Amino acid sequence: MTGPTMITHGCRLNAVESEAMRRMAVSAGLEEAVIVNTCAVTNEAVRSSRQSVRKARREHPDAKIIVTGCAAQTEPEMFAALSEADAVIGNAEKLAPDEWRRMANDDHDRIRVNDIMSVRDTAAHLIDAYGDRARAFLEVQNGCDHRCTFCIIPYGRGNSRSKPIDSVIEQARLLVDGGHKEIVLTGVDLTSYGADLDTPARLGDLVGAILDNTPGLYRLRLSSIDGAEIDDALMERICGDHRLAPHLHLSLQAGNNLILKRMKRRHTREQAIDLCTSIRARRPEVAFGADIIAGFPTETDAMFEDSLNIIDDAGLSFVHVFSFSPREGTPAARMPQLPRQLIKERAAALRKKADTAHRALLDSLHGSEAEAIVESGGRARLGNFALMQLDASEAPAGAAVRVLIGARDGDMIRGSIIS
Repeated sequence: MTGPTMITHGCRLNAVESEAMRRMAVSAGLEEAVIVNTCAVTNEAVRSSRQSVRKARREHPDAKIIVTGCAAQTEPEMFAALSEADAVIGNAEKLAPDEWRRMANDDHDRIRVNDIMSVRDTAAHLIDAYGDRARAFLEVQNGCDHRCTFCIIPYGRGNSRSKPIDSVIEQARLLVDGGHKEIVLTGVDLTSYGADLDTPARLGDLVGAILDNTPGLYRLRLSSIDGAEIDDALMERICGDHRLAPHLHLSLQAGNNLILKRMKRRHTREQAIDLCTSIRARRPEVAFGADIIAGFPTETDAMFEDSLNIIDDAGLSFVHVFSFSPREGTPAARMPQLPRQLIKERAAALRKKADTAHRALLDSLHGSEAEAIVESGGRARLGNFALMQLDASEAPAGAAVRVLIGARDGDMIRGSIIS
């Protein structure tokens, strides 16, 4: 499907919503527009989003440029002040078809951003296909009821709200019928799923319902989860259902207990390590990833060492490192800050350690066989999220294949399809 130029920053949830917006824009007659879906997770993300708006105008001088996403929601006036932007709309408005029709008819205010905390529903995006059909993203939850001291995202996304299980199953079936072998469940706080529903549920209930009611689904994957909120039913599926991908990305954030407390996280260092150890004991092939913040306010050298060491102690293989960025309006922005150079150095040390752990995982796979889903460009994705470059293949993108894993080549592995 052709349509507007989409520029998407940030998380997988934004990727889902960009696809939904693209389709609404096409239906409204905005095929020539440029839509910048921004991110607010760090100051750098906001800066990058702002640069994208300016670059879009240079590359598309006659296009209508529409700015939306979390940064537009939290700082609408800043984006409206950019002469390159024609409209700034909020995270609720961007998913309303009427908004796109108004913009197509030039019947709109320059800023259309409501109080996100007043939003109670999660919009349904009935999307039947993505790109090469290798992997599809399915939004099941939005918003967050927690208030971690460093995080601005609840003010961009609102309070936690979930899609009913029946609606999710309907969407999953559409995606499977559209040819997708893998579905990735996405949300802002995925493991909080279901508490707000008329009939309360947990994420484990949802995962079980999807797997049991979509037999044609080859693989279900979870995006980032909070280990402190894993329910018993979800744990059983993680450890015992081979159709649930053996890959968990944890919202860890730090490896020191005092820093975790100051972040207002809901787990301890020991609990995170025990979680990884217990899951690995029951399902050894599970690979773990995590988000870790470098340079949180008051972090000492010893505290940082705890975060560095938890990569080995928990057996983390896919680590996303963030340099702490004080977001105005959050409690952490009022705490004693570390020098930016020190934060930069700690982030670099974390990334070096993370790279070593990732490559160790890839090396450990050499000579084994695995199931993979072919992506575009001759690449394939294993269940544990390792990326493989196929030596030669006629398998179309989206095909599920069995592969022989070869040697590591940088940050990926080489391999071949087993005939």
